[in-house]
Amino acid sequence: MKRRTFLMGGAAAATATTLAAPAIASGHVKWDIASSFPAAAPGVGTNVTRYAELVNLMSDGRMELTVYGAGELVPPLEVEDAAQAGTVPVVHGPPYYAAGKEAALHWFTGVPFGMTANEHFAWLKWGGGQELFDEVYAERNLKPFYSGNSNTQSGGWFKERLNSVEDLNGLNMRIAGLGADVMRKLGVNAVLMPAGEIFQALQSGAIDAAEWVGPMLDQAFGLQRITNLCYMPAYAEPGAGVAVVFNQDAFAELPDDLKAICEAAAQAAALEMHAQFDYFNAQAARELEEAGVEFLPWPDDITNAQRQAWNEVREELRAAHSNVARVLESYEPYLEAAREYSGMMTEPMLAARRG
Repeated sequence: MKRRTFLMGGAAAATATTLAAPAIASGHVKWDIASSFPAAAPGVGTNVTRYAELVNLMSDGRMELTVYGAGELVPPLEVEDAAQAGTVPVVHGPPYYAAGKEAALHWFTGVPFGMTANEHFAWLKWGGGQELFDEVYAERNLKPFYSGNSNTQSGGWFKERLNSVEDLNGLNMRIAGLGADVMRKLGVNAVLMPAGEIFQALQSGAIDAAEWVGPMLDQAFGLQRITNLCYMPAYAEPGAGVAVVFNQDAFAELPDDLKAICEAAAQAAALEMHAQFDYFNAQAARELEEAGVEFLPWPDDITNAQRQAWNEVREELRAAHSNVARVLESYEPYLEAAREYSGMMTEPMLAARRG
């Protein structure tokens, strides 16, 4: 896939061949970027719009990215397919939306009882995670850049209280990632659906519960209008990373300074996203509680059952997928070190801060 295919992007692809030469000569690249999320959605949508803005500013207008939200250019769960096929040069979303093609992608988003947002970024940056990210994506002719994380998430909104693990049996629940596999082992009918479909499905009774993100986004999508019972936190997904993913051939055609800008903008957008979720989740949680939402802890037997189910799911994937086994060789040692360190430093500090 060559850069000329993408210079005008989207509907203008048919004329790209004739426009390519002057565009390259002027050093001006105009590409579409398709996201898995609605472009205006707080955090996840604003992450991609901010990324596009930063690329434009940092390149002094030499590289323009036009953002298309979920479903506007590509179905939300198929954006990486579009980048791989070369129909869109760059896309945005959580890697695990494409995990049906490569199970290892879960570890570049978030896994049950796994790393926090900061730990995840630390592993990618310093622990060899980005190198593995690149290698796994190169198998599908893609180039990924981490661009942020939702931080610790909500466990799920339920229409009925949960008293024990038996209450999960037979429930229809929207939940993403390997948390869905965990919940299936506990008797849940876990389904994945795009963000824009969650409210209607919960309201209509098509699903009995929904895991989405956290207070800021859950509030924005109106889940509290359907039920006031929210279980916290998401052991099934401590945080979800998102990425900007380029068609590798298209990215290779960029000059080196624009490549560096694409990477630096992703890191800048990631830092903003981390802060955005921390700040506005705290505000939204307070507002939701004042409006009558009950934030509830999981019953102990459900937490223990989730942990046991996760151990089973992880080992099944390790045995079945060579890339999962390879990623775990890097991921697990740092996870253990991070557990020990947070136990010595972060957890005692948080406990003392509570008083």
